[in-house]
Parts: sequence; structure tokens; C-alpha cells
Amino acid sequence: MASTADAPKTVPNGIKFLFGGMAGMGATCFVQPLDLVKNRMQTSTVKTSSITVISGVIKNEGLTKLYSGLSAGLLRQATYTTTRLGIYTWLFEKASGPNGEPPNFLTKAGLGMAAGVVGSFVGTPAEVSLIRMTSDGRLPVAERRNYTNVFNALIRITREEGLFTLWRGAIPTMGRAMVVNAAQLASYSQAKQGLMSSGYFNEDILLHFCASMISGLVTTAASMPVDIAKTRIQSMKYIDGKPEYKGALDVLGKVIKNEGFFQLWKGFMPYYMRLGPHTVITFIFLEQLNLMYKRNVLGDANAKGGGL
Repeated sequence: MASTADAPKTVPNGIKFLFGGMAGMGATCFVQPLDLVKNRMQTSTVKTSSITVISGVIKNEGLTKLYSGLSAGLLRQATYTTTRLGIYTWLFEKASGPNGEPPNFLTKAGLGMAAGVVGSFVGTPAEVSLIRMTSDGRLPVAERRNYTNVFNALIRITREEGLFTLWRGAIPTMGRAMVVNAAQLASYSQAKQGLMSSGYFNEDILLHFCASMISGLVTTAASMPVDIAKTRIQSMKYIDGKPEYKGALDVLGKVIKNEGFFQLWKGFMPYYMRLGPHTVITFIFLEQLNLMYKRNVLGDANAKGGGL
């Protein structure tokens, strides 16, 4: 019988959560302008393009405004991504076989959904702030909220609209998170496993890059309709005391009726251009952070990747 001393050393759960947040925050620093473009396209009720939005922001608001909402984006990663990736890596390890065999695809999808629901609830206040801050510049001057940073947004939303407004759109946000995480985390793990089994890939950054790009494409196609519903609910205004939308299904119905079915994928390219690189950078950071910890702290010279 193997002694406990022979058991393989694992990354502590607290470190898994820390690395998840660090990976997400690092990726956000690169892709924040694309998040702004995506949010503005989704909250617009007229047809537009990525180039039109970018040129309009630079011309009317200035180049630095492409990074509007960065503080909210970083806080979102510090809450949402820390939680979801920490929970997923922990559950993934628990669901793996005695010799490290990965769980099957359906199990991975279930783990991703569970991690996403919890993470999205924790991250919704930062998400609401992010949506409002990135969408503010397209509003008439008199209607702009002009939050100075994410903490100013959180304080003002609580004071002016009530604490529970910070969780406005939490249900579609959690629904989106179930779709996103089931697609993103499960497809990444499955793509990585499939690429490795082809014999053409080793456990390295090239493998992580290719698996991440596949994951980003799958996730974009699956999650855009629920993302549009979430975005519009979180940025909506009240007219004569009544909300613009009654819920996620009302958003989807009105988009299809007034704008067309394929407008549910409005902003596909900036969404993928944002989600693709964000997925790639996040997973590469996460894998490398876990790899360095295993080699340099746990002393496992043969460690490979981050265990996803």
C-alpha cells in the first residue's frame, strides 16, 4: 500500500483561486478595448460595425477611452474569474482518476457550469459596473452616468438605485455563465486532450494556444445570444417607471422581432476577437503559473501544464 508520502503533491486550493484571478486580470489588460466595442455594439439598436465603433470612440472621446471601464474589468476578473477557475480546477482534480485520468466531456461540462454559476453571482456587481462604464460614451451627454472608476460606480449605484441593482441581470448573467463555462472550460480540456492524442502536440504553449482558440470559437457561437440579453438588461433604463425589458426572453424576442434573428450574434467578430485572445491568454497564464508553482515550489521537475 502506497504511503501518504508517495502521494503526488498538488497545488493548494487557495493558490488555484489566486492563479485563476491573476490569469484573468492579465488577459483583460490586453483585450479591454474589444470588450468596449462588443458592449457598445450589443447595446445599440441600429446596425453598426467594429470599425465604426472604434473610429467613433477615438474621434469623439479620445484614444484612451478605448480603455473605459478597465477598473471594472479588472475587478470583474478578480471576482468572477478567480472564483470560476479556482472552483473548476479544484473540481477537475477531484473528478480525475487515481492516476490523473481526466473526466469525460459531460462531466467537464457539468463542472464548468457549476463553476460558472457561482463565479457569475460573485462577479455580477463588477459586471454591471463594466457594462455601464463601457456603454456610457454612446449616450447623450445629459444621460451619461460618468462614473470615475468601478468603486465610484458601485457606491453610486447602491446609493442612487439600491443595493440589489448591483445584481440586476444576475439570472441571465448566471445563465450565460453556465453556457460560457460549460463551452469554454469543457471544450478547452477536450480540445487539449484530443490534440495530445493526435500525436502532433506535446504539453507546451503551442498546445495551450491551439486548444484555447478552439475553445474561444465554440464559446462565442454558443454564448452570444445570452450575452446580448445580459448586456441589454444591465444597461437598460427605466421609462416612466417601467424597465425597457421584462427579462432575458423579452430581450431575445424583441431583438428577433425588431432587428432580425441573426442580430442575436451582433458583434460576433469583436466578441470573438475579445473572447478568443482572452481565452488564449487566460489559459496560457493559468497553465504557466501552475507549472511554475509545481516545479519551483512543489519540486516536481516532471510537471506538465496546469491540470486542465
